[in-house]
Amino acid sequence: MKILITGGAGYIGSHTILEVLEKTSWEVISADNFLRSSSKTFDRIKKISGKDIKNYDADLCDLQKTRKIFSENPDIKGIIHFAALKSVPESVANPELYYHNNIKSLENILTCSKEFNIKNFIFSSSCSVYGNIDKLPVSEESPVQKAQSPYGHTKQLGEEIIQKFSKENPGIHSIALRYFNPVGAHISGLMGESPVGKPDNIVPAITQFAAGILEQFNVWGNDYNTRDGSCIRDYIHVSDIANAHVLALQCLFDGKIKNNYEVINLGSGKGVTVLEAVKAFEKASGKKLNYKIAPRRAGDVEAIYSDSSKALKLFGWKPKYAIEEMMRTAWQWQLNQ
Repeated sequence: MKILITGGAGYIGSHTILEVLEKTSWEVISADNFLRSSSKTFDRIKKISGKDIKNYDADLCDLQKTRKIFSENPDIKGIIHFAALKSVPESVANPELYYHNNIKSLENILTCSKEFNIKNFIFSSSCSVYGNIDKLPVSEESPVQKAQSPYGHTKQLGEEIIQKFSKENPGIHSIALRYFNPVGAHISGLMGESPVGKPDNIVPAITQFAAGILEQFNVWGNDYNTRDGSCIRDYIHVSDIANAHVLALQCLFDGKIKNNYEVINLGSGKGVTVLEAVKAFEKASGKKLNYKIAPRRAGDVEAIYSDSSKALKLFGWKPKYAIEEMMRTAWQWQLNQ
């Protein structure tokens, strides 16, 4: 059984490759042009797993280069599509880049999946599709509001494209996994999040600040209508997210998903404020953070956390790592770099 993971050198893609290698007998190939990642990721995967991964250094916005991957691998049975830009602030500053990269690459992958008769498709989506919502926790039935950033809008558009595509091609079954805030690192401490340039996500920003790489760590806003004034998020360990992709794809292979298209939340189900996340890191690392309170950041929603009972019902998934373990593994990864 051969599968394609796009964005395989990325944060979640690389951990999903490891999960596939550790938990299945599937053969996995990757497509990643290292726009926001590094080829060194595959060295780390080999160090942990002992296995080499074939990667295609291809821009998936180029249909000809994308088609070449499929023509050389006509036995692909499933696709997990991660490849996308994901920075909320960058998407606000450069929306055209996000609409082109995230939508065009998806369209090309879907075109090839139809051409090469690949029936099983997993899409990397995001809780950002929900926007600012009135009722928590968020379930898959929660109304989708206006996206708070171009990044979130590309995920909304991506889901719409896949839903229509799956309806028009009834032999293809697709799942959009809407994950909340993936954090942490592989339990070995040998692989984790490696943002190119200054990190936008909270945990690498915390660990780089604690390691002396960043001069300042900002908490973006302390005047939200939350228990301590900082944003509430649902943090989920990256290896738990990776495990969900393997379970979801296996569910498709086994024919257990009857609908052509499903959306499924992946979160811990617990809302954690940014300041609580900071305290969890301080407890896990033993280091005190001299953070600063900064004005609210454009594109951030106030509070969001998940009802992930659908994932448990459909393919038996539930997270196993708590926030302290997320922070401990992230810090170990930072120390090992």
